[in-house]
Amino acid sequence: MEKALQVLVTIFSITALRYFILAGVPFFLFYKLIAKWYAKGKIQNRSASAKDFIREILHSMQTSAVFAVIAYVILYTPLKNYTQLYDSFTDFPLWYLPVSLVLSLVIHDSYFYWMHRLLHHKKMFNYAHVLHHKSTNPSPWASYSFHFFEAWAEGAVLLVIVMVMPIHPIVVVWFTIVGFVINVYGHLGYEVAPKWLRGSFLFQIVNTSVHHNIHHSKFRGNYGLYFRVWDRLMGTEHPDYVKEYDRLQESRFAKKPVEALEMAENIEHRMLNVE
Repeated sequence: MEKALQVLVTIFSITALRYFILAGVPFFLFYKLIAKWYAKGKIQNRSASAKDFIREILHSMQTSAVFAVIAYVILYTPLKNYTQLYDSFTDFPLWYLPVSLVLSLVIHDSYFYWMHRLLHHKKMFNYAHVLHHKSTNPSPWASYSFHFFEAWAEGAVLLVIVMVMPIHPIVVVWFTIVGFVINVYGHLGYEVAPKWLRGSFLFQIVNTSVHHNIHHSKFRGNYGLYFRVWDRLMGTEHPDYVKEYDRLQESRFAKKPVEALEMAENIEHRMLNVE
């Protein structure tokens, strides 16, 4: 019992530390260090309060504890024998490691979409999911800010993944890190997507920070986590998404006043020379 408790505390400590690093660094960077310089990338003009941040952090610690219990049950109890976890790297080709990571993200996205829509049912929303939506202007700290029961629903995807596909424990670790990084991006409150994304096929597939931010501010639509696929197939993507994304990106990448003035002066200079 004592050893089990030690393992649980260790898993919780790692999960909490990961949260404070992967959410804390972007928060310090965008909300403190470059907030004024990168103001054009802010999705909502208003700012969340310190009270919001404290609430998000406290509930995220509760979620981290729930996730630690789920991870312990899967990895260190007899339940592991009923999963498709494998320990030897020779059991499957090495190329399967990154492939299984991608597959786990695809499974998670599908799981999240339908679970998320269920949480938006009136009774479920008012009972549990409304807590997450208190962050109408989300920050990185909101990434794990869930009601106790929602935390279990969110974390249960790990059980689904290890049951439906062969996966190495190291990939499970990768999955939790990559998934959380993308989750932080979705709650960042700033758009950092490169300019070229809009004209590529990836824009039709992947989500952006604007995509999930609209979900928090509008309370409906944009239920997907990593991809736009389910929202587009089911007609649940918010109709303002692309317009809002284009508006923000146009603001981000617009010519600076000084650059525009220099361009106008160069054109005028060339015209005079021609004359």
